[in-house]
Amino acid sequence: ARPAWPASVRLGCGDPAAAAARGAMAARYVGAIDQGTTSSRFIIFDDKSQIVAEAQEEHAQIMPREGWVEHDPLEIWERTKTVIKAALDKAGLKGSDLATIGITNQRETTVVWNKHTGEPLHNAVVWMDTRSQNICDQIAAEAGGKDALQAKTGLPIVPYFAGTKLRWLIENIPDVAEAVQNDSALFGTIDTWLLWLLSGGKEHLTDVTNASRTLLMDLDRLDWDDGLCDVVGVPRSVLPRIVSSSEELFRVADPPCIAGVPVAGVLGDQQAALFGQTCFEPGEAKNTYGTGCFLLLNTGEQKVVSRHGLLTTVAYKIGDAPAAYALEGSVAIGGALVQWLRDNLGIISKAPEVETLAKQVETNGDVYLVPAFSGLYAPYWRDDARGVLVGMTRYTNKCHIARASLEAIAFQSRDVFHAMEKDSEVKLSTLKADGGAVVNNTLMQFQSDILDIPVIRPVVTETTALGAAYAAGLAVGFWP
Repeated sequence: ARPAWPASVRLGCGDPAAAAARGAMAARYVGAIDQGTTSSRFIIFDDKSQIVAEAQEEHAQIMPREGWVEHDPLEIWERTKTVIKAALDKAGLKGSDLATIGITNQRETTVVWNKHTGEPLHNAVVWMDTRSQNICDQIAAEAGGKDALQAKTGLPIVPYFAGTKLRWLIENIPDVAEAVQNDSALFGTIDTWLLWLLSGGKEHLTDVTNASRTLLMDLDRLDWDDGLCDVVGVPRSVLPRIVSSSEELFRVADPPCIAGVPVAGVLGDQQAALFGQTCFEPGEAKNTYGTGCFLLLNTGEQKVVSRHGLLTTVAYKIGDAPAAYALEGSVAIGGALVQWLRDNLGIISKAPEVETLAKQVETNGDVYLVPAFSGLYAPYWRDDARGVLVGMTRYTNKCHIARASLEAIAFQSRDVFHAMEKDSEVKLSTLKADGGAVVNNTLMQFQSDILDIPVIRPVVTETTALGAAYAAGLAVGFWP
């Protein structure tokens, strides 16, 4: 069922009466674009927060060399258009049946394109890509250390964040450098890329949650900071306008099947999951088990600077209401570890098989796996770390490796969980879980065992898309 909206959320919402007068309330559904690291999906929700229809398409993972991960921005756009039409067709609906559309996206993934032609100037550089490590080292050395920008941005100077990826593209890709020089380049994370395309190339926007993942936004002012741009080494002129997470932005121009539908909600994927899990009050937390694992704790209007290796980020901003902040612990390799077993080692052919294998042995046989494929993220931030598989004997088989892989996901989340309790001084009594991996009972039970608290799965497991739907629906008065 839909949540009871607290005053802190309602404060920034659009006027339901005004929305009804515009005709928004005549439509009975809300759509959500969920553009993730491995796939794009479109989910249609009814006014009881139930899924009516959904469609999903994977896109290619391009890895030109060690540590580099790219996506084709045009492929992402084509997949997005495909799933929108497919979900509408499944439900037997038209675009006019949608009151609004929300967007949630893989964060930090960086795109630069020509504003005149709409052509990407390079593949998107994905959030887990580490190619900007040397740039980060240089910035940290000049600024006074890896945490020199933390007070203003909430973030360490590491390759994870979009600003240094943008600088790498400017310094290493001639087409990007030339476009920046000629004032024909636009930068954005995936939300910005999709918003620009949905608007027919008219709107260059990002929301506060995505902007807070760039190393370029002042967390207090919620705006780009000239000093940060200078330190990171990128021009402010290519950056999008920052908007709230919930407000009517424009009406869709493309694709035709949803033309005229208002876009009214944008949240980075982990903030969307927090919102979809209805973690509206300070002290409420969720952990998403997706490509990576991301534990977020709502700290309300108070910006808490971590002392234990976590990030400070914007949780959401509803219209004109004050922003809510969060502490975040990010783990780079979660469900991606299962993909690695499938695609790189060939131990499984489909993701669910990892649990089947893991259940064939009672223990991990003293086999442990540290999947530091892109270094270690929170709470360690060791860019030089690499993956380790230890404890193997002649007795070890693929079942032990499968179990060790699931346990590795839980162990990483436990490290973040304990750091979160130290920073927040809140003893978490339960853990709300979401994401694709929560269907794995073995993983969820092991997580509960090593944390010694209940792990709670939502009825609607697609909380990331639901959060975007909530944000969009609030802006147009769809949710009572």
